[in-house]
Amino acid sequence: MSETASAAPPSQTASPQAWRALIVLLIGMFMALLDTTIVNVALPTIRDNVNGAGHPAGEDVLSWVISGYALAFGLALIPAGRLGDRLGHKWVFFTGLALFTLASLACGLAQSDVQLIVFRVVQGLAGGMFVPAVTAFIQLLFPGRVRGSAFAIMGAVIGVSTALGPIIGGLLIQWFGTTDGWRLVFGVNLPIGIVALVLAIALIPGHKQVLAITGHAEEFAKAGIDWIGLVLVSGGLVAILVPLIEGQDKGWPAWTFITLAGGVVLLVLFGFWEVWYTKRGLSPLVPPRLFSHPAFTGGTILALVYFAAFTSIFFTISLLWQFGLGHTALESGLVSIPFAIGSIIGASLSNRLAERLGRTVLVIGTGLLAIGLLAMWIILMNVKGSDLTNWELLVPLLFAGLGNGLFIAPNAQFIVATVNPAEAGAASGVVATMQRIGSAIGIAVIGSVLFGIANLTALPAEIHTKVAAAMQAGTYSSPTAAAAAISKSSLATHFTTAAAGAMGVSVIFAVVAFALVFALPRRVSQQRQSSGPAT
Repeated sequence: MSETASAAPPSQTASPQAWRALIVLLIGMFMALLDTTIVNVALPTIRDNVNGAGHPAGEDVLSWVISGYALAFGLALIPAGRLGDRLGHKWVFFTGLALFTLASLACGLAQSDVQLIVFRVVQGLAGGMFVPAVTAFIQLLFPGRVRGSAFAIMGAVIGVSTALGPIIGGLLIQWFGTTDGWRLVFGVNLPIGIVALVLAIALIPGHKQVLAITGHAEEFAKAGIDWIGLVLVSGGLVAILVPLIEGQDKGWPAWTFITLAGGVVLLVLFGFWEVWYTKRGLSPLVPPRLFSHPAFTGGTILALVYFAAFTSIFFTISLLWQFGLGHTALESGLVSIPFAIGSIIGASLSNRLAERLGRTVLVIGTGLLAIGLLAMWIILMNVKGSDLTNWELLVPLLFAGLGNGLFIAPNAQFIVATVNPAEAGAASGVVATMQRIGSAIGIAVIGSVLFGIANLTALPAEIHTKVAAAMQAGTYSSPTAAAAAISKSSLATHFTTAAAGAMGVSVIFAVVAFALVFALPRRVSQQRQSSGPAT
């Protein structure tokens, strides 16, 4: 896409058509990113209701609902971008958005956990199909500094949509009940998607108009898709993700370690294949030359570990608030308000601060996130579960949200600035993919830690022993009263301890991200800023 950026018109203003198209594109972006977090608060009600009353889904299902979406989303980004270059971004966007809307409907109508996971993966693939078109059209339709403004608006939409997800999800479940409210968490995409599809036909420019702007039709037509590379990297990542999600629930049998090792082997084979594919003069999925820049390698790891830390926060808090402390989905969503406010403020300031402070804005962003998560870990370690309220987490979440808003919009510009300008398009696609893979792996690891420490299978026996001891001591008037009180207290204690362990892993991810920021360049030139933020 670097060719498209260099071919931008010299004018410093964008046409009214460009701004109208941007509105439609960002509606799609809002839907895709909203679905990365809106489902978090619905996880407990999904677990209790997706298979019908009295047949709760397994703990691993909760991780798959989040990780399956994120992984599929990430793996679709690069090939979808290539298809857009060849066939036209408008219709790839339209097709992906239509499939996303239908998959959302299917998720809402799912009658079992297996169906939900399958439809959720399809939804992720669809999101990964249409999101690259957003960046591509900003590259093509917005020249010079106006392009930076368009990317700043896009960054704000990313921050706002991910931050508002838990609140919107909580409101829907509160209004429509736990039995069917979780279905509307997916169904809310239908009216938005239909409106966006109609507007896309009318307002987004077609392929001929785009080719007239870029003048690179012949070059785009030659760009192929590295299908074998896609199969190898997909197989490797799935082979790693499956045991991370299933291992804890299954007791870490031998096959989990064999599958992990197989995943690593497939990723190594993917690396060799990409080198060989490049030597044949073909266009690889991930150009090996990008990793000849050590700073870019550090930047891609930064993208992975930061998103592993960031997206796992509300997975942990939502399960603690509802499973552990017995609060409603709305109360769980309201916990995230300080984070949402902080993200909106940080995102609105990030573009100006990046121009003024350079890399320091990322240092501040990752530092605030790490401080916020560390403070939450300390609170969870020291506050009794039954006494924990949202007020204890207000300030840490505000700090974490501010840091997230400062980081999300400008981070990819600085990572892409570590490579040659001609490689900016490919580098941006790799960064976006690593962000989504980081989300998937982060949820898988955090889920394994959370449920492993909680050890819910041992909880009933522990409660039974405590009830017997309490009755013998005459503490309660009846076994029923004893069981109710002790169950609530024990569950709160178990889940708070488990949440502290999970949050500790998120802290480690955040601290590693903070250290990796210093591998990036201090400043990004105006030319390099054209690559825009990855998503």
